[in-house]
Amino acid sequence: MEYSLLPVEEMVARPLSVQTLIACLGMYDWSLAVKFLLHMLTFGSAIYSSGSERHLKYLPKIFNMDIFGCFAVTELSHGSNAKAIRTTAHYDPATEEFIIHSPDFEAAKFWVGNMGKTATHAVVFAQLYTPGGQCHGLHSFVVQIRNTKTLLPMPGVMVGDIGKKLGLNGVDNGFAMFHKVRIPRQDLLNRTGDVTPEGTYITPFKDDRQRFGASLGTLSFGRVAIVGMSIVNLKLALSIALRFSATRCQFGPSDGEEVPVLEYQTQQWRLLPYLAAAYALDHFSKSLFLDLAELQQGLMGTDQGARQAELGREIHALASAGKPLASWTAQRGIQECREACGGHGYLAVNRLGDLRNDNDPNCTYEGDNNILLQQTSSYLLSLLACHVQGGARFESPLRTVDFLQAYPDILGQRFTCPSVDSCLDSSVPLAAYEWLVCYLLRESYQKLNQEKRSGSNDFEARNNSQVYYCHPLALAFLELTVVRRFHEYTHQPHVPPPLRAVLGRLSALYALWSLSQHTALLYQGGYFSGEQAGKMIQNAILDLCSQLKDDAVALVDVIAPPDFVLDSPIGRADGELYKNLWTAVLLESRVLERPSWWSEFSVHKPRIGSLKSKL
Repeated sequence: MEYSLLPVEEMVARPLSVQTLIACLGMYDWSLAVKFLLHMLTFGSAIYSSGSERHLKYLPKIFNMDIFGCFAVTELSHGSNAKAIRTTAHYDPATEEFIIHSPDFEAAKFWVGNMGKTATHAVVFAQLYTPGGQCHGLHSFVVQIRNTKTLLPMPGVMVGDIGKKLGLNGVDNGFAMFHKVRIPRQDLLNRTGDVTPEGTYITPFKDDRQRFGASLGTLSFGRVAIVGMSIVNLKLALSIALRFSATRCQFGPSDGEEVPVLEYQTQQWRLLPYLAAAYALDHFSKSLFLDLAELQQGLMGTDQGARQAELGREIHALASAGKPLASWTAQRGIQECREACGGHGYLAVNRLGDLRNDNDPNCTYEGDNNILLQQTSSYLLSLLACHVQGGARFESPLRTVDFLQAYPDILGQRFTCPSVDSCLDSSVPLAAYEWLVCYLLRESYQKLNQEKRSGSNDFEARNNSQVYYCHPLALAFLELTVVRRFHEYTHQPHVPPPLRAVLGRLSALYALWSLSQHTALLYQGGYFSGEQAGKMIQNAILDLCSQLKDDAVALVDVIAPPDFVLDSPIGRADGELYKNLWTAVLLESRVLERPSWWSEFSVHKPRIGSLKSKL
């Protein structure tokens, strides 16, 4: 904070600098990055984007660390179901104050990062009640929870730390209960709704859906940030595993010659699709972050019309599926990297275990992945319902759903690639993905209606339509969006000619590899027919892996941080795999005095096989 690495003017002028700083801090230590992110960006951004001019007084205090913040949505008994949050904020016109209250321990704010030991203030989400008992839904308030000098709890606040976790233990996740805590009326963050001194509720939005859509846009920040955080973890793991694979030699065509394990097709197939995924998802993460910045700038201005609300809904849908796709891809990829490094990958000093544990919560916090996917599928199904019932066009501010306007025609298409070579461009899987999303959207819509005709209510119908329908629909839609954005990015005219081939291969590999995970659906719906279609996709994936193999180390050198930050002996850039690992083991075991014969080996630097035989 003293270095002022991210001045507010920089955040506004160059939004991607925010994501860059989070990534750089996270590569070094995620607990440090998360504490910074929660205070400066989640807490600070909530006040900046959800508040108004009267809340700007908090920003200098945030940057100076006169106050330290947290973001309190989740409760002990409610997480993903934000609408059911039970903390209340009753307005008292006599004193012009809101009374923040936890009705019981199940309504305690829980899992809140920075709240456990250090936060002095919280953005608290609560149900807003005006005089007469009318509830206006979830709103956010700035609440002081600790004395800024002593860090003792404020009157009426019970606050503490929830205890040790599986990872990220440098972050103090905490709980808080409020007993009739009074705060000034002005501490309601009033961008989407306000209360007059007399107690009248006012909002610039015409209906609750528009207001909720705009507020969802601001809540999407944490999920968009997690997309980037997950990809950073995947980049780190790949940097370690691919450098290891390029220097680790095992077996070979003859007894006297060993080859790097990266030369083996299996190793390429295990790791290189995740390298392509890291590049594609990284681009998506950055583009979505800029979309969110556009939304927040609109909220700070006068644009609070229908387009702004629709932009909020669309970004909410993208973030709700983006977080699951990115965090699950990273989690699977890190585990594959760990296994691809054999026993050495299991050594804690090589960091893959810490990366796996620190990435793990990305699958859960800011919304459980499986629950979040329902937000995305519901968004798509609502668009189809409006189209079927009222003839509404498929269109959205970011144009992610505009292709659905050709919905009937796309469903009539079939896979027609004549050869493997013709599959080696991402335009082929892009067309297949459009068909897949249309197919799953139709099937999910029909399944929902079938459930309702069978007597199920809306809740039961949705619950019975997730597995095999809405769940894969949401993931396929987000994968299509990632594939489309990376395809368009890598096929721009201004891409430097020397980079076009390798970027095109990365784009095609990610698209084909992701699509291959839906092969059963492509056959089930009739887009694929005959065994050649499936074999063609498989052979294209293997061809692209082989073509990218020689560029793999250069591609990780682009995304890897300096060795000091990567902090993995087997992932160091100098390629001295065994020397670096042996040194780390000696340091770890505190063998500081080496035997007399050690100088012989350190001077002559024999091959590891010779060293083994002498020992």
